[in-house]
Amino acid sequence: MGACEDARMSSHESNRIDAGPFGEWLTQMRASLRGDGGTVVPCGDCRGCCVSSYYIPIRPQDVGARERIPDQYLIAAAGQPPGHLMMKYREDGTCPMLSQGNCSIYEHRPQTCRDYDCRIFAAAGIAAAGADKPVINRRVSEWRFRYDSEADRRAHAAVTAAATFIRQQREAFPGGRSPTAPTGIAVLAIKVYSLFLDPAIARLKPADVARAIIAESRRFDAGEAQ
Repeated sequence: MGACEDARMSSHESNRIDAGPFGEWLTQMRASLRGDGGTVVPCGDCRGCCVSSYYIPIRPQDVGARERIPDQYLIAAAGQPPGHLMMKYREDGTCPMLSQGNCSIYEHRPQTCRDYDCRIFAAAGIAAAGADKPVINRRVSEWRFRYDSEADRRAHAAVTAAATFIRQQREAFPGGRSPTAPTGIAVLAIKVYSLFLDPAIARLKPADVARAIIAESRRFDAGEAQ
């Protein structure tokens, strides 16, 4: 092995960032999706979600954020009831509340910002988006989960398999309706991953798998899935 190859491998290894134990993270993320908690993201100096041209929902309960965001950055949220707003981003794609590299309203940030965790994309084995999200995509490629047990490895494989099915078998869903945005794909995969722990799912027709995914997602949203 030459010196150049050694250098490339060292650089690759040094770019890996600990995403934490997968099993623990998955439990916390599923609780967060139910509205029962949240995750603590080891962002370090990364501000990817603050510089990536995101519109941020401002819900009626985001009182502290609403009081601090200038009106010029707020617009009505299409298709939502009155009181639901969206915070626009600056022309350069950065959040208007970002100041000197940090959130200026961190203690009062919207719930969407509190819930955001780009490790969902690493868990699902997909990028956060296209070329318009280079900072987040770079961080996603750097995340590395740890596994406390073989069950955790299987769970991660199941999340990835679920995301792959949702992406590749869109036509199997009724009316071809399945998430197409990376966040929707990753979230749905996390909700229904348990289906893909059973090897028998590989023997089902895609339409049957899609129906099972829809049913499991509804169970999760109803609080019936563990």
